[in-house]
Amino acid sequence: MRVGTTALIGRSNVGKSTFLNRVLGEPLAIVSPKPQTTRDALLGVVHRPDAQVAFLDTPGLHRPRSELGRRMNAAAFDAARSADVVVFMTDIGRPPSPGRRRASPRRRTPAARALEVPAEDRALLELLPPVRTLLLVVNKVDTIRDKTLLLPLFETYSAVRGFDAIMPISAKTGTGTREVLDEIARRLPEGTTAFDADTLTNRGTGYLAAEYIREQILLRTDAEVPHAVAVTIEQFEEAEEVVRIAATIHVEKVGQRKVMVGRGGTQLGEIGAASRRRIADLLGKRVRLDLFVRVSDRWKDAPRRLAELGFEPPETTLANLIPIKRSGRRGKT
Repeated sequence: MRVGTTALIGRSNVGKSTFLNRVLGEPLAIVSPKPQTTRDALLGVVHRPDAQVAFLDTPGLHRPRSELGRRMNAAAFDAARSADVVVFMTDIGRPPSPGRRRASPRRRTPAARALEVPAEDRALLELLPPVRTLLLVVNKVDTIRDKTLLLPLFETYSAVRGFDAIMPISAKTGTGTREVLDEIARRLPEGTTAFDADTLTNRGTGYLAAEYIREQILLRTDAEVPHAVAVTIEQFEEAEEVVRIAATIHVEKVGQRKVMVGRGGTQLGEIGAASRRRIADLLGKRVRLDLFVRVSDRWKDAPRRLAELGFEPPETTLANLIPIKRSGRRGKT
């Protein structure tokens, strides 16, 4: 039996959470088009006859502009240092818009420019500490027709950092994800299982409820609002048929609170309704959800406020982030 940990590392919006949900077969991690959707390292355990793979979905690496951003980056690098396998995930970039002016013959073609190694990836690969096994997974290959363009891209990445394997996938469609999982399992050390067979994650349902509320906010708001939001669970009472939850949505400015509530409370009502459905799917029970919005000035830069909202500094080892033998997928808060 192969058993071990795999850290998913990369910049924001390359598809790490989508990949995790795909291999788990469960929509555990929240997903949105907004940068820095993932804020905490999230454990997801894949159980196979030949292997048990503990994935750690990490925050997207980025140039931090707040104490929260610095803690997010630290959590990602901390996971990489302790993992048995590190998957550095990237995507093929955005092709130029159809109306863009054609490049001169001396310049690189639009397709070639689209498949260059982003400067952010170069910087991250240079900063990434030495790891035991490093895989490069290139996502969103379903968005290009000419797959021959991938080989020179792989060669360019290999010139930046040595990889044990390079694999193209589409996390959205599932193409290549099984092959990546097979490759990871093959490279894990032999050992005994660390988690019960029904364990999906080590996160309690309260944490997941807060994340699913934040997911709906990310999907329904724009500009600075999504990044100024945190969610805390004030009450979580689970009865036989219904779960009662009270949650506070924290924003940084009065104007953001107005956006969150909406005219006549319509925005907050829509967020609440969608969140209830998402949480009910997880718990298999009816959910009564009460949402409140509070202005918490500059919470992203105040260490004490971050601690109050649940954003603790990352630990020094992956073992501290993944308690062994925790309860199953529906653990209590």
